[in-house]
Amino acid sequence: MSKIEKLITRFLSEPKDFEWTELKKLLISLGYEEFNSGKTSGSRVKFISKKHADISLHKPHPTPILKKYQIKQIKELLKKEGLV
Repeated sequence: MSKIEKLITRFLSEPKDFEWTELKKLLISLGYEEFNSGKTSGSRVKFISKKHADISLHKPHPTPILKKYQIKQIKELLKKEGLV
């Protein structure tokens, strides 16, 4: 099992300690690119794919741990798009 496959499995189990860097790595491996609209975007980040629906979310702060609802929403979207 590759590192990305392990990361996908971990993500799908909806862990309470899934970090922003892990999500970023996961989405990039699935063909997404991170897009931040400059200084005025604040913590709002968009992940864009040419083939799949865009993902918009707030980067968690002050801790890098994603909220439970964020993981669930992204998981649903990735399943709907047939990526996981």
